[in-house]
Amino acid sequence: MSNSGLPTLPDSDRSDVAARLRDALLGASFTADGLLDLLGAPAYAALARSETVPALRATRGDTPLAVLVRLFLLQQPVPHARVEGVLPVAACLEAGWLVAVGADEVAATVDVRPYGGPGGEDWFIVSDLGCAVGGAGGIGSREEGVVLGVGGASTTLAGITVRTPVPAALDLGTGSGIQALHASRHATRVTATDVNPRALHITALTLALSGAPAAELREGSLFEPVKDGETYDLIVSNPPFVISPGARLTYRDGGMGGDDLCRTLVQQAGERLTEGGFAQFLANWQHVEGEDWQDRLRSWVPRGCDAWIVQREVQDVTQYAELWLRDAGDHREDPAEYQARYDAWLDEFEARKVRAVGFGWITLRKTDAAEPSILAEEWPHPVEQPLGDAVRAHFERLDYLRAHDDAALLEEHFRLSSEVIQEQVGLPGAEDPEHVVLRQHRGMRRATKVDTVGAGFAGVCDGSLSAGRILDAIAQLVGEDPVLLRDRTPAQIRLLVEQGFLEPARELSPS
Repeated sequence: MSNSGLPTLPDSDRSDVAARLRDALLGASFTADGLLDLLGAPAYAALARSETVPALRATRGDTPLAVLVRLFLLQQPVPHARVEGVLPVAACLEAGWLVAVGADEVAATVDVRPYGGPGGEDWFIVSDLGCAVGGAGGIGSREEGVVLGVGGASTTLAGITVRTPVPAALDLGTGSGIQALHASRHATRVTATDVNPRALHITALTLALSGAPAAELREGSLFEPVKDGETYDLIVSNPPFVISPGARLTYRDGGMGGDDLCRTLVQQAGERLTEGGFAQFLANWQHVEGEDWQDRLRSWVPRGCDAWIVQREVQDVTQYAELWLRDAGDHREDPAEYQARYDAWLDEFEARKVRAVGFGWITLRKTDAAEPSILAEEWPHPVEQPLGDAVRAHFERLDYLRAHDDAALLEEHFRLSSEVIQEQVGLPGAEDPEHVVLRQHRGMRRATKVDTVGAGFAGVCDGSLSAGRILDAIAQLVGEDPVLLRDRTPAQIRLLVEQGFLEPARELSPS
C-alpha cells in the first residue's frame, strides 16, 4: 500500500473474522449507548473534542467494555490476558485487527468507533489510529492518506440526505464509508469511490464490521470511476472541500485551485443522475470581491436540475486559515513554519480576491421541468436533524407549485402545517401588532413575516374551505374588494406553501 507511513490495515477479505469481532463487540455492549453508560455524558462529549483523559479515568476497571474502549478508542496497549475471553484474539491477530506489542500486550491497528444507525442499528466506523473520536489533530493525522472517522460534517450530510428506497446510490469520496453505510439501508446497490485506496480498504472494513452489505469499491477522483452511461438515483459526497494552497492532506484538500473541486463536482453531477434523482453535497465556496456569492453558486448548477443551496456559515479568510491550520495540528509545530503556512494561505486568497469563505449544503434534483428552480439562501439558524424528509418535501412543493397557476391555487384546499405557531410583535398596549410572524418548530425552523390577511388566512386553513372562499370571507370582514384581494394574495400563499407553512389538503373532498 502506498501509505507507507501508516500502519498496515486489517485484511478486508476476512469477513468471517469481522463477523466474529462484531459479535464480540456487541456482546460486551461496545455500542453508542454502552459507551454513554460507561463514560457518562461529560467524558463522552470530551472524546468529540479529542480530549481522552476523562475517558481514560472512566475505563480504569477490568470490565470487557472498559477493555475494548481503551483498546479501540483510546489506543492503549492492553495485556493479552485481559483481552482473552473478550475477543477472538488469535483470529484478530491473524487478520490484522490487533498486533502484539511488548512481551504480553496487544494493540489495535485501527480505531473502531460505535455508531448508532438511524433505525437503531449498532454500527462501527473504522478509521486510522487517533482519528475516530476527534477528527484531525490526532495521532498520525498529518500523514498523507490518513482516513478520518466520524465528524460533524459526516453526520450533517447523513442527516440531510433524502432516504427513499432507490436502486442505485453513489458515495463519492467515501472516506471511512459512513455515507455508504447509511445508503446500504435503502439502496439496492451502493458504489463507493475514493482517490485514496486506503479509504476504500477502510470502507470495506466499516461495512463488514457493521454487518452491512458490501459496496462496489472503485478508485479514482470525482466521477472518473463512474462508467460511461452509468447513472444513480442518489449521489452523496463529503468531498475534500477545503480551499487551501496546495494539496497537503488528502482528507481535506481537493488539489484544485480555489473552490474548483466543489464547482466541478456539482457541475458534473447532473449527467450522472436518473430522472428525479438527488445529488447532495457539502461544500465550501469563495466570496470574491465584487461578486455575489449566490450568483456564483447558481452558475454551478447543471442544466436539467433543480437546486437548493443553503449557506450555513461564513468565515473571513483569517478565521478560515486558522481553523484548518489548527485542524492539521500546525499550531503545535515550529512557530516560523506555522507563520509561513498562514502567509501562504493569505497570499492565495489575496491573489484570488477572496474576502471570505462560505460553507453549506448543495442539493440537486434531476428534473424535466422547462424552467428548473434554483434557490440559494443563507440560513445560519438552528435546524432539526435529520432533514432528509424536509429536503424531499421542499422539492415536492416545487413540483406542486409548478403545476398550479394562481387561479388553480385559489381552488385548492390548504391546512396549516404541524408545529407552526404565530407570534405578534409590537409595542406594549398597542391596538394592532407591528407585524405577525409564523414560526416553524420542526425541520428548518423557518420564520416568516405575514400581513394581517396572510395571518388570518393561515389561521383558518384546516382543509375545509378552498383558498378563494377563505379570501372572500376575509374580504367581507375587512371591507376589501374580494377581486383585488384574490389578485394580490396568491403570491403570499405561494411563498407559505414553498416554505412549508401551508400544505395541500389533497385527501379532503372540495366543499
